[in-house]
Amino acid sequence: MSQGHGRGRRRGRPDTRKTIVDAARSRFLEDGYHAVTLRSVAADADVDIALIGYYFGSKKGLFGAALALPANPAELLADLLRSGDHSDFPERAARTVLRAWDDPRTGPELLSLLRRAGVDGSLSVLLREVLEAEVIRPLGALLGGSDAPQRAASFSAIMTGLVTSRYLLRLDPIASMSTEDVVAHITPLLGQALRGPGRTRRPPAATV
Repeated sequence: MSQGHGRGRRRGRPDTRKTIVDAARSRFLEDGYHAVTLRSVAADADVDIALIGYYFGSKKGLFGAALALPANPAELLADLLRSGDHSDFPERAARTVLRAWDDPRTGPELLSLLRRAGVDGSLSVLLREVLEAEVIRPLGALLGGSDAPQRAASFSAIMTGLVTSRYLLRLDPIASMSTEDVVAHITPLLGQALRGPGRTRRPPAATV
């Protein structure tokens, strides 16, 4: 006679992914990005924590799914840092951001999220915490040096200003410039932000 399975945490079922996403969305908006753990989401969803890794890979992936992000800035940065020569990182970063926002499939959804953050305090705090934890800190750690956090934050500020001016405010001429023109103008600023004030060159090993 076969033994029945004991009652316990829910295993993978067709609705498991949605259950996890719903639980994560509530947790992120209520507690903020820093405080949320995969274990707390698993407990809320009544699933084994391994299923979160299976479906989403990481906290970054779970966040992107919970907010239905068509382009997750944390994952985009991770991909950029893993691939290519770090010496052309500013240009690749600019092109990646512009590509995501100019894409007719992902751009409108990103713009909608940005507009919602302007009127939803919880969402605004959540996005700020994600940028701090998953963009500014990793980039600062890669840069190194006592002023690395400031340089990473300056880089993020330029990117945020670009997105706000071009897509939210539709501020001309930046809104009507071609991708190539924007890249040509913004890349030197991003590079200088990463180097820091008054620095025109850095040793190749420390260049991003």
